[in-house]
Amino acid sequence: MPMNLPLEIQKIVENLESVNDKEEYLKRVYAILIDKYHGSRLKFITRLWELFDSNIDGLWRKNGFIYCTQTNRLLKVILVASKFFNKEDIRFRWTLTWYIVPHQYAVVKINDNKYINVDIWANIFGIEFGDFAHGFHQSSK
Repeated sequence: MPMNLPLEIQKIVENLESVNDKEEYLKRVYAILIDKYHGSRLKFITRLWELFDSNIDGLWRKNGFIYCTQTNRLLKVILVASKFFNKEDIRFRWTLTWYIVPHQYAVVKINDNKYINVDIWANIFGIEFGDFAHGFHQSSK
């Protein structure tokens, strides 16, 4: 496990050690992160000064709104700390929401033939595990 991770993240990785399936592990980490973080259309604009915060400890102490790049950073840190994933298994992709706003989501390699889209930030807008926000592809949830 990488050193210097917040204790709570280390505990998550330890608690998930019994999971023996890569996709199931990803689903459980996804569930943990969507319970802790979400996107916000208004805060996306009104908290721009927070956009470049990449400190894992600081991000982990937050709850609620953080930027898509930050949720993806936390996702990658947790997955790479596990026995299943390496850095190359997690890629970040860019798209446009509402056709004008840049948005980042993750694509996670499960095996040579299967990749899963993960968009933690957009879950609050109705984007489920395996999908990602793009264009007007969001519910009004």
